[in-house]
Amino acid sequence: MKTNVIYLLVLLLVSSCASKKEVLYMQDAMTEASGEVKYNSATIQPNDILKITVETLVPEAALPYNKTSSQGMQPQNVQLLQLEGYLVSLDNTIKFPVLGEISTDNQTTKQLETTIKEKLVSGGHLLSPTVNVRLVNAKVTILGEVNQPGTYSFTEQNITLLQALGYAGDLTINGKRNDILITREVDGLRKVSHIDLTSASFMNSEFYFIKPNDVIVVNPNNPRVKNAGFVGDVGTILTIASLALSITILLSR
Repeated sequence: MKTNVIYLLVLLLVSSCASKKEVLYMQDAMTEASGEVKYNSATIQPNDILKITVETLVPEAALPYNKTSSQGMQPQNVQLLQLEGYLVSLDNTIKFPVLGEISTDNQTTKQLETTIKEKLVSGGHLLSPTVNVRLVNAKVTILGEVNQPGTYSFTEQNITLLQALGYAGDLTINGKRNDILITREVDGLRKVSHIDLTSASFMNSEFYFIKPNDVIVVNPNNPRVKNAGFVGDVGTILTIASLALSITILLSR
């Protein structure tokens, strides 16, 4: 009788625990993590908000090409930057003072700086202007088995997947670390990728750096699914069958 009870307890513990291999990050970091870090800039997308400033040696000459707040001062926080920014339309254009409509299609912020500068010079508007373009509404959405799911804004040009997960307070112990789902929209196309955080190989993929509007989904691991009352795989079914058989034997004695 006691032996059967111990057997049942062992089965329950084994079926509800995550192994060390499922929990640890980048277990092969010593062999897979080394390599060149390739920084990249995301292309400008519809609904992006851009802060664009134009400067010259004579500040007054650049005034017609800059937006200022109603108080005549440059905005200092992100919310004001967004209000004073240029919203990219669904056809990938912005309306710029004096120059009119400018295409942002398939351009990074750096490329758009060059485009605007060339238009200012070739059109005889300004001599040797300096143009700065900055994305001010970059965000990433993180859902699922993390401590603080939600949508997070960031101002850096490049943040990594691990940094983004850090914003959400890291994965819970129930997060499935070997199958992180990332969806990304680029130039009207949607990409979906599955990332294994238990291996450092993802650091050499295009999804190591997060791009604006990425969605990260952390699904629950098998123990979490089992605890929720769902049957996850054949092993679970066999475990349940073994428990049922053992209980039947105990009751028949």
